[in-house]
Amino acid sequence: MKNLFITLLLVLATTAVAQEKKIGVYGVGFYNLENLFDTCHDEGKNDYEYLAEGTNKWNAMKYESKLANMSRVLADMGTDLLKNIGCAIIGVSEVENARALTDLVAQPPLAARNYKFCHVEGPDRRGVDCGLLYNPRFFEPTDVTLYPYVQKLEKDSAYFTRGFLTVKGILAGDEIAIIVCHLPSRASTSFYREQGAEQVRHLKDSLIAAQPNLKVIVMGDMNDDPMDPSMAKSLQARKTIADVKPGDMFNPWWKTLDDGKGSIKYNGGYNLFDQIILSPQLLNQDGKKDYSSLKYVKHQIFSREYMILQEGKFKGYPKRTFSGGVWTNGYSDHLPTIVYLAKQL
Repeated sequence: MKNLFITLLLVLATTAVAQEKKIGVYGVGFYNLENLFDTCHDEGKNDYEYLAEGTNKWNAMKYESKLANMSRVLADMGTDLLKNIGCAIIGVSEVENARALTDLVAQPPLAARNYKFCHVEGPDRRGVDCGLLYNPRFFEPTDVTLYPYVQKLEKDSAYFTRGFLTVKGILAGDEIAIIVCHLPSRASTSFYREQGAEQVRHLKDSLIAAQPNLKVIVMGDMNDDPMDPSMAKSLQARKTIADVKPGDMFNPWWKTLDDGKGSIKYNGGYNLFDQIILSPQLLNQDGKKDYSSLKYVKHQIFSREYMILQEGKFKGYPKRTFSGGVWTNGYSDHLPTIVYLAKQL
């Protein structure tokens, strides 16, 4: 992580008086928790595989181990740069309900930093939702809304899936909005992810139309790579800052995947579905180095040795909770991602 420090030092060294300026740095992350279910049935939800009598024989011991494992990763996120501080904000997906989130933030590593959460119960048939964890020392939510994923085709009108959790608030004195997504899986065609990304773009545009200086972050498990149509065309998320025009967004993960790095592994290759995408209000464009308001500095796929299988057929893959139907007491099939934002104090 030496490069992260070097980047910030270069920022600070751009003017003669810069050494006297203080820069605040804030980590904003995303993590797919891979089926964080509690042990109780939620009425109307197809959560039976995560009950004691279900396929996974889910019980209190497994649930408590999952909570401990997830909290370990979440607390470690961002500490390469922000030691003993971690991320100010972390979006999450594949969490069952507010009860699971309550149990999660009560885990000692997260409770020690007083993490809170935002959540709205969604309509997903399996019962998985998105949520947002935040450290109230740095972030103050002002509005929490779940915008629905709207099906375009009549044949899909009875199929309800995850919406777009949108949290507005104050980070480092700046107004920001975070849209947390979990777009339809690859069991469905690209059309459904493109449809979701288009709805997210319209949501982002409406937020900025109402508040032109609002800084918007779109994050989530997109179930697509940065160059796929949902991201590159529907969301208009560009590969480089220089390519970002009004109405576009910047997707820093495109080049990361080009460089052979990813957040999940499949058939020996990487994908980078877990993306954090930024509106122009968070960018220093045209060579500027203006940190009078929050600006993007760096991004990172977060990993620790304990999160990765160290031997066997799947050596080098993220260590999952289950493998081949066997409980492995792992973490997630996804790795977390983080962007770092900086602002002059």
